[in-house]
Amino acid sequence: MNSQNYIALENEYGAHNYKPLDVVIQEANGVWVEDVDGKKYLDCLAAYSAMNQGHRHPKIIAALLEQAGKVTLTSRAFRNDQFGPFLKELCEITKFEMALPMNTGAEAVETAFKLARKWGYDVKGIKKYNAEIITVAGNFHGRTIAIISTSTEPLYRDAFGPFSPGFVSIPYGDADAFEKAITPNTAAIILEPIQGEAGVIIPPKGYLQRLREICDRHNVVLILDEIQTGLGRTGKMFAFEHEGITPDAVIIGKALGGGVYPVSAVLSSKKIMGLFKPGEHGSTFGGNPLACAVARAALKVLVEEKLIENSATLGEYFLERLQEIPSPHVKEIRGKGLFIGVELKPEAKGARRFCEALKDRGILCKETHDNVIRFAPPLIIDRATIDNAIPAITDVLNMR
Repeated sequence: MNSQNYIALENEYGAHNYKPLDVVIQEANGVWVEDVDGKKYLDCLAAYSAMNQGHRHPKIIAALLEQAGKVTLTSRAFRNDQFGPFLKELCEITKFEMALPMNTGAEAVETAFKLARKWGYDVKGIKKYNAEIITVAGNFHGRTIAIISTSTEPLYRDAFGPFSPGFVSIPYGDADAFEKAITPNTAAIILEPIQGEAGVIIPPKGYLQRLREICDRHNVVLILDEIQTGLGRTGKMFAFEHEGITPDAVIIGKALGGGVYPVSAVLSSKKIMGLFKPGEHGSTFGGNPLACAVARAALKVLVEEKLIENSATLGEYFLERLQEIPSPHVKEIRGKGLFIGVELKPEAKGARRFCEALKDRGILCKETHDNVIRFAPPLIIDRATIDNAIPAITDVLNMR
């Protein structure tokens, strides 16, 4: 079958909850993918940062296959020989004291919500069921009912009310607004250190430092969602490291599974994470041995192959090359590491047509918030590959 046959099947039998580019991928390796018609593409989305280590990294695939030949699932009703070592390695690498693994990023965000509320009641002394969590405009934490209750994007929420109570929204990047929103019922604030789905929005310098200071002064838990930005994407292990702070809890996912298996986790201190009691929270698949083996390999690849350092170096280079492109359509190009957004002017008539044109030239990107093209290739990309892509990107950014 050719691409159109597969697209027709998907359109007929699948829910239309996505609007993908019309490319049907059948094979992938490193930074490259190939469609069913035999055309190769440079992957500049990396499955929304889930493929930081590249497609089918041999060490991660080997770990997957080896573990699949032993045991894949025990549930948390029993213990397995991968879970403890995974927790130890994860905490040592990330410098947090405890971790609670889940499967998807959205599950991990829900875990963080529950943890913040429990801390609010057990430690801060908030009256039961009155805890509030402050969120920020433009956020994207997932699409569960509780999570969309924090969203300011009409598309994510308008058709799905009523919404969960206990969330307060403030502008992103405004530390003063955060302090003004704090009440005796405020348990936590949750935000992305760089907003991905909003268009790679970078807050003002010192913003996270201000939030850290305000949280300390008002006894509020600072939770950072690093599902997209964490594990090397911005040129540091975590984006919060760019400002030299440490949150009380951090949420990770995507690249933790090395692009081959869904793995997520909430990281925190013993005094916070230790509040959970048996039975209060869990997941049948969370912490399964297959996931743990894959995540251990994924973390090892990140560190041993210096992919975080590569993200910092190549991200700066890619950003510079993009900023050199003269284009009548570009309003701003911004980024940290290999997390780059090209914002187009309103008269450019949207980013979708540019992403479709890039696809035709062998480069896969995806629009976000209508007018931003996001460039986020696997962290294994090299300078020569970037150089080879620039002429095509230049042509597309100058099309009529």
